[in-house]
Amino acid sequence: MPLTSPRRSALADQVIAQLRAQITSGEWPVGSRIPTEPELVERLGVARNTVREAVRALAHNGLLDIRQGSGTYVAATSELAGVMHRRFADTDPGHVAELRSVLEASAARLAARRRTERDLRQLDAVLQRRERAWESGDAAAFVDADATLHLAVVATAHNDALTEMYADLGEVLRAILRADVGEVLRPEQYVDHSGLVEAIRAGDVERAGTEATAYVMRCGRAG
Repeated sequence: MPLTSPRRSALADQVIAQLRAQITSGEWPVGSRIPTEPELVERLGVARNTVREAVRALAHNGLLDIRQGSGTYVAATSELAGVMHRRFADTDPGHVAELRSVLEASAARLAARRRTERDLRQLDAVLQRRERAWESGDAAAFVDADATLHLAVVATAHNDALTEMYADLGEVLRAILRADVGEVLRPEQYVDHSGLVEAIRAGDVERAGTEATAYVMRCGRAG
């Protein structure tokens, strides 16, 4: 439905909210190109300048990446994720790995204490998805499946603040993993995550933390 507010600033705010909803809902995933400016004008029923103002605002907040001659792409799923992406873009990957280790080890210990049967079924499902992705040889699918498993472990800690912080770091971590994995999966990159899931299932707090720390700090190996 066209947006009909007579005030341009109000229109821009409405367009920003609508575009943000497309991003946060996952309809426009990270890395995807959003519709062109003329397409957005037609969809939303607003002036070109209003669409341009909204896109620039979301680019400024880190959700969109405007690439001259190529289009506009989704860079992050929230403003904080956009800030994280910019903040850590040039950070030493080893330092990011250490940060990830701290977060995931803490989450794994909490997960071992708080896991539910539903959590365990979810972990089993995403672990199997990761295995299938590896066996398929599809590097992009593996990166996505591996990231999903890590986030599922964090979510099993049942700490909303920790889960949201980790999710906002998600694209930074995916970018590093994509660089490590490359375009071709190699046998020496494989790291088995079944031990972590089993430690969480068993309620073994210390082993869960140790497993999480071990696989995160294996530099240059997948996941």
